[in-house]
Amino acid sequence: MQKINIAIDGFSSCGKSTIAKALAKTFNYIFVDTGAMYRAVTLFAIRNECFDEKVLDAQKLIQLLDQIEIGFEYNSQHGKSDTILNGENVEQEIRGMEVSSRVSPVATVKEVREKLVAQQQKIGEKGGVVMDGRDIGTVVFPKAELKLFITASLKVRVERRYQELLQKGKHVTYEEVENNLSERDKIDTEREVDPLKQAEDAVLIDNSNLTQEEQMTMIEALARLRMLNA
Repeated sequence: MQKINIAIDGFSSCGKSTIAKALAKTFNYIFVDTGAMYRAVTLFAIRNECFDEKVLDAQKLIQLLDQIEIGFEYNSQHGKSDTILNGENVEQEIRGMEVSSRVSPVATVKEVREKLVAQQQKIGEKGGVVMDGRDIGTVVFPKAELKLFITASLKVRVERRYQELLQKGKHVTYEEVENNLSERDKIDTEREVDPLKQAEDAVLIDNSNLTQEEQMTMIEALARLRMLNA
């Protein structure tokens, strides 16, 4: 079957990365976690004092962008790729609330998006890529053979994210997670540069009441159909 690019967009904590990783494993495709790339830039910004509390000094970050190099390294122990920032494995650090609460303003910076989108498009030039984020089907891969827009109710997403953080040993309250996701939804959908929106030709999937198995059966069938028709 012809190799295609699969673009997955959607709201925070609706399972985009889980879907993308499963598809990449099933079809032996490359998985790119674009959210991790923005999180890595956010961690760099925090370390380089580009934030005053949660207020981002965008100009300072823009001046430092040339110092940022992001890659992915396969972790055989966990069976997935870890995020590498300037040669350092930062996979665990970028998943905490400190980064989560600051990533959305970083993602609104035009120069940051241009830098990362260029990297993402280069990765997908030969096809066989599964990429998830918030502007993949609309900006990064507008010609992707399969576009998915994943969503779920805020209540479901908060509970998923809260349980995920607890399992990782993170000390957070349900209210903190709810406020974080609500704020990120608002910023992601209302930002001027590449806002989160469903591409016209994307397949909408609300997984609020779907099991992972039901969801993956549906998506894998869609992917195989697009590969046959590519």
